[in-house]
Amino acid sequence: MDTVERAGKTVDDAIENALKILGATRDEVEVTVIDEGAKGVFGLFGTKPARVSVSRKLGPVEVVEKFLDELSTAMGMAVQVEVNRKDKHLYVNLIGQNMGVLIGKRGQTLDSLQYLTNLVVNRCGVPEFSVILDTENYRKRRRETLEGLAVSLARKVKATKKNVVLEPMSRYERHIIHMVLQRDNVVKTFSEGNEPYRNVVIAPK
Repeated sequence: MDTVERAGKTVDDAIENALKILGATRDEVEVTVIDEGAKGVFGLFGTKPARVSVSRKLGPVEVVEKFLDELSTAMGMAVQVEVNRKDKHLYVNLIGQNMGVLIGKRGQTLDSLQYLTNLVVNRCGVPEFSVILDTENYRKRRRETLEGLAVSLARKVKATKKNVVLEPMSRYERHIIHMVLQRDNVVKTFSEGNEPYRNVVIAPK
């Protein structure tokens, strides 16, 4: 049971009655006052009990599952949402058919969904958690592609002694390029431009 309605002489009494049913503390729930009640005349005539609806707050995992379930349904897609919690990170794997639609060009749709999911989690009162969204192992495959690209383009820079400018990438993908080449003694990397068109430059040292 996640939501109950209870009455009491006062709003506080009604809340306490609901908390006992839920087995929860005040910090663990959200309260909606349905009716503040009335004391009546001299507390004898026209009295009316207060009534509240008390719902248990969703944890970060439940928030993510609920949001992505509703979003995929709205998109007309049957998607299974798997959430693994590790420290302050929620690793979400989306399973279903035609997941390429959710990945989008170079993962842009997946990145947008990840951004929206993080916003929802933050607005639900758990800003300390970050969400990493994936499907069909795309993140790993994309990382491996970018790592290979970084090494290949670094060779080109070493041979030509000229800068190479990569296509615009997300902050996450730019970070991969920087990390792969950060210890290279011949080339250096830096980012330029403005979001969402910020890109990485590989240049001779």
